[in-house]
Amino acid sequence: MRKLLVLQHVPSEPMGVLDPLLRAAGFRIRYVNFARDPFAQVDVSRYAGLVVLGGPMNVDQVDSYPHLLHEIEVIRAALTREIPTLGICLGAQLLAAALGAHVHPNPVREIGWYPLTLSPAAGTDPLFRHLDAAAHVFQWHAYTFTEPRDTMHLASSASCANQAFRYRDFAYGLQFHLEVDAALIRRWLQHSQLQRELVPLGGESHARTVEAQTTMHLERSQAYAVALFAAFIERFGWRKTRVVLSSR
Repeated sequence: MRKLLVLQHVPSEPMGVLDPLLRAAGFRIRYVNFARDPFAQVDVSRYAGLVVLGGPMNVDQVDSYPHLLHEIEVIRAALTREIPTLGICLGAQLLAAALGAHVHPNPVREIGWYPLTLSPAAGTDPLFRHLDAAAHVFQWHAYTFTEPRDTMHLASSASCANQAFRYRDFAYGLQFHLEVDAALIRRWLQHSQLQRELVPLGGESHARTVEAQTTMHLERSQAYAVALFAAFIERFGWRKTRVVLSSR
């Protein structure tokens, strides 16, 4: 059975709809939760894939969260070994940092549903070709990153230039949360710490707006999620086949 490593930062940010897709594909999943064990050390070479999830901390808070530096090292090791890697929100920022990009505050805090603008490259990308033009996706972030070197830009939004990128053919960074379901969004909106992040946007009023947007966009978003994540899971078998062929 193939093993997958998941770097988790807080219990409130799990893999969502990605978890059952990976288990159905036959993966044994190991979660490393840095909220429980902030000094955990992991060896990514033992795993067939890596997923780095979101979290409320920022990449520049290494003094408070020193595990962020270790995570960047883990990601770099995964990239060196061409291990399929997926970074979501904070995970995308860590992946970008591992590739030399600068992570910094976004001019606008994005919380809620926002339309994506897909780049021309997205139309032929194995994952992003499953998204429609102006697909609405769920966002919850205040930071962004410069475009990492040697990557393919895949998507932007009106208020955030770098929403998605691909490194070579096996690593993806998604600034947005395609993994969410209705229960997870509701959990975030009701989370006491996260509610403070809603205040600059209107507090309870913005929360009600997000709930209405969720009713409108979630079903389509989950269809995107199944298609995109299934295509990512295919990267595992494709990479294995390619390595075998290239070694002959």
